[in-house]
Amino acid sequence: MGLQLTLRALADPTRREILNLLKAGRLSAGELGSHFDMTAAAISRHLSVLKEADLVRDFREGKYIYYELNASVLEEIILWVKDIKGGNDHAEEI
Repeated sequence: MGLQLTLRALADPTRREILNLLKAGRLSAGELGSHFDMTAAAISRHLSVLKEADLVRDFREGKYIYYELNASVLEEIILWVKDIKGGNDHAEEI
């Protein structure tokens, strides 16, 4: 996915918090929504933006859709930032 989509998705604090929640493992939209004071439609829109940026993956299990991190895209962003910063193997962690 394009870097522009990824950075746009990461620019929103709610989407960053969703990613933070998914660090612990997969969650359903309802489980994610319980952490926020917003409508299910708003959570769904945030999840759509994250999916479009390929930051999360979804899969259906029965009647539920679960979301999980796509860590490979996050790793690409970290490498890109390190490259911009002039990072090398001995550079400090971001």
